[in-house]
Amino acid sequence: MTTKIRVTTLKMMKSKGEKISALTAYDYTFGYLLDEAGIDVILVGDSCGNVCAGYETTLPVTLDEMIYHVRSVRRGVQRALLVADMPFMTYQESLEQAIHNAGHLMKEGGAEAVKLEGGAPVCETVRRLVEIGIPVMGHLGFTPQSVHVFGSYGVRGVESRESERIKQDALALQEAGAFALVLEKVPAALAQEVTQMLQIPTIGIGAGVHCDGQILVLYDMLGLYDKVKFKFVRRYADLAAEIRTAVKQYCEDVQQSKFPGEQESF
Repeated sequence: MTTKIRVTTLKMMKSKGEKISALTAYDYTFGYLLDEAGIDVILVGDSCGNVCAGYETTLPVTLDEMIYHVRSVRRGVQRALLVADMPFMTYQESLEQAIHNAGHLMKEGGAEAVKLEGGAPVCETVRRLVEIGIPVMGHLGFTPQSVHVFGSYGVRGVESRESERIKQDALALQEAGAFALVLEKVPAALAQEVTQMLQIPTIGIGAGVHCDGQILVLYDMLGLYDKVKFKFVRRYADLAAEIRTAVKQYCEDVQQSKFPGEQESF
């Protein structure tokens, strides 16, 4: 019987020097495929707004949309830790709002933890959620929900002032009870420093090799979403090209009455 990954497992993995593998998923099929392949953490990210719904940013994603995706993935997952993103403006307004919405992601969606973006301003929210039994993953560096504040999709923490703030925010999130921390698009040296500072694991995306784990958007890693190629993404497949080829062949076979054949007929 495979051992279930829990939030405590990740901290043990860090202490042993074992790297944590994480990917996003948004539906049942990819949920069970990733789980069977041995992924440690599955994040149902609000990146579903980009790759599934075609939004330009993650900001339009609603709580109901997230619950639908989390519930779909949940049905396919047995071993991996299932984490759900809290969408923009579902936790910033008040503690009561955050508790209510995080609770829905766990009760209705089946998430085992939630992830929210930001440092010091969300630490009280993190603390309260953890106190009532909702595990929280933090997220620092480039935080997509703040793209309009940043004004770009550039690397964060390059300047010493912002770098220092990221380090202080990381410590504050750990003190508030976060069980892990995503570091997105920060210099590798900064990510290494933060990783060494913390007792909780860091999971990097565009943050170098020294993080305790790595995460990518599944559609980027598989080459399914090929409109943009990010520097920090390694494509392990080119499924967009394979799908286009397969669909073109299907269209030709239908048009030329080559499908269905005898073997596909009753």
